[in-house]
Amino acid sequence: MTNYIYSSSGKAIGYIQGKYIYAMSGRAVGQLNGSHVHKLTGQYVGELHEQMVLDKHIGNIGNIGNLGNPGNAGNPGNPGNRGARNYGYPDVSSRLFDD
Repeated sequence: MTNYIYSSSGKAIGYIQGKYIYAMSGRAVGQLNGSHVHKLTGQYVGELHEQMVLDKHIGNIGNIGNLGNPGNAGNPGNPGNRGARNYGYPDVSSRLFDD
């Protein structure tokens, strides 16, 4: 089963495979360190919470370094819109996916 990442509007914008995060096109855009989301370059972005990348106001936990590019994982298919969600924290997925 594919673990998707959604924007606050409910649109599927990426997915997780192993410790990497991919755009829906299959392009690697980030990496996971527990619930901490980092760009491929290692820069901290936010926290993975309820299938969204959110700023939970924990501060900048630093750079974990570049682990390399895992390549293109392909398109997993679009699961559709899950509906808008608000968990009380800002959606910062654009910091990861819009670069």
